[in-house]
Amino acid sequence: MHRVKPLPNYLVQRYHGWKATTYSENESWYRRLADEGQRPRAMVVSCCDSRVHVTSIFGADQGEFFIHRNIANLVPPYEPDGDHHGTSAAVEYAVTVLKVSHLVVLGHSKCGGVQGCIDMCNGNAPALEEKTSFVGRWMDILRPKYAMVADETDPREQARKLEQLSVVASLENLMTFPFVESRVAEGSLSLHGLWTDIGDGGLSQFNSDTGQFAPL
Repeated sequence: MHRVKPLPNYLVQRYHGWKATTYSENESWYRRLADEGQRPRAMVVSCCDSRVHVTSIFGADQGEFFIHRNIANLVPPYEPDGDHHGTSAAVEYAVTVLKVSHLVVLGHSKCGGVQGCIDMCNGNAPALEEKTSFVGRWMDILRPKYAMVADETDPREQARKLEQLSVVASLENLMTFPFVESRVAEGSLSLHGLWTDIGDGGLSQFNSDTGQFAPL
């Protein structure tokens, strides 16, 4: 194995600052979390984008959310083929072991993954088309939705619509998981779709009756 290097000094300093302040002031809470285990009421599937800060948006404390992040907040369809499925594994654990009551898919503006999908669909991203591109093959999950925005002439509006459709695609795919579908049917699990605008801090919610996102 190639030699693994020590953490950068700025991260070490930040850790020591956190340990001396936040942790020190809430030590009993952290020890309780460690001893009693996690009991999150909600799972959030969000994008890896560093600008999306789920706990800050909802003012959440440690232990409140079971968070899974991936490129473009996508959930693939249920495929029990014995292969590696990180997102599906996270969903399975949250629903069947942690028994969360809410499953939230959170999309966002200026999503690079979604823009990559647009570029692929327009023939402008040959590198993503390669079979060896992990990002490209992951964005194939969203690719069928592009037809719904292909006629949009405003690039910004096209991106926004496809970003929101990435949330819809994930919600649809979640319902292909038998353990999700059964709990939704019995009323012990609810699905939620959100889209946040990074620039203005807005948050919109998907309404399955209208098929639209409306500001909260």
